[in-house]
Amino acid sequence: MSALPMFPLGGVLFPYAYLPLHVFEERYRAMVRACMASDQRFGVVLIERGSEVGGGDVRTSIGTVARIVDAVELDDGRWALAAVGEGERLWVSEWLDDAPYPRADTELLADGPWAPAADAELERAEAAVRKSIELRGGNAVQLDDDKTKAQWQLAQLSPLGAYDRQRILATDDPAERMNRLADLTGEANAVLARRPGGR
Repeated sequence: MSALPMFPLGGVLFPYAYLPLHVFEERYRAMVRACMASDQRFGVVLIERGSEVGGGDVRTSIGTVARIVDAVELDDGRWALAAVGEGERLWVSEWLDDAPYPRADTELLADGPWAPAADAELERAEAAVRKSIELRGGNAVQLDDDKTKAQWQLAQLSPLGAYDRQRILATDDPAERMNRLADLTGEANAVLARRPGGR
């Protein structure tokens, strides 16, 4: 891939996940205008240290390609955006100058093949995530029939924090990814079950 506009955030965007954004900082306003004038794609990576505002942050090197699906420019120049993670993860090979907005040279990351072991691990991850939803008092969810999409849907529904989510995103092999998701969610469920009112 050529140089891609980048939006470092305090959270992880998984492939196929929905991302609402309120864009008010000038450099990201410029980024949105550039995206709208081209293919509406940009990269999202997690900020490891620092703030989303003002720069000076430390960013992860693995993220997700996103595409703007709806955009409204407000009277004062801010943007209200809706974006969706595409089915592609990215690796930042080099960060470029942040002026006028963050950009990076990126490469797409290929997943390993969906082997039979991934089916069993997907079932484990689904059971753990559904248990987590129950413990949190949530409603039942319907997973996509496409296993590639379902794995990311489960990751999105999990109770994991940003750094564990980043570990899931950075895992290339689907079976290993679902194994990790099942284990981490199981650990989180044990904590949730000990809370007052835990089920």
